[in-house]
Amino acid sequence: MASQKVKLDDLGAWVLKGNADRVDLTARFAVRPRVEQWCVQPSYRTRLMRKDQPVVFWASGRRAGVWGIGLLAGEPELHADDGRWHVPLDLTIAPEEFRLTRGELRADPRLAELEIFRQPQGSNPSYLTIEQARALSELWGIDE
Repeated sequence: MASQKVKLDDLGAWVLKGNADRVDLTARFAVRPRVEQWCVQPSYRTRLMRKDQPVVFWASGRRAGVWGIGLLAGEPELHADDGRWHVPLDLTIAPEEFRLTRGELRADPRLAELEIFRQPQGSNPSYLTIEQARALSELWGIDE
């Protein structure tokens, strides 16, 4: 049995992904930048998700990068209406000029080995270690 990669004692943030090429996320978030929930795949990772843990929104595709930082607003739950798992969020997508691009993140040696780069086809959620989350917060302009 493979070991679990994500451990709570080294969890810096969850990374939730959306494909900005497949769905027009730019238009969606221009109208409603507040994200109150996002789909996740059930796994051991979703069982570790708890209210108030940090969360990062990653857009994949041609405009890939970090588009928002926030918090989980609760634990993942199965929605009867669509049969999918969703996690409640307290997250707002930043205006385009404040987002961090894939290139900016890769240029920082502290972030060059993010799971999102190593396994871009991985399912939601991905994660950041504590050190990676600190580096991202610094680039984002968040003072701890």
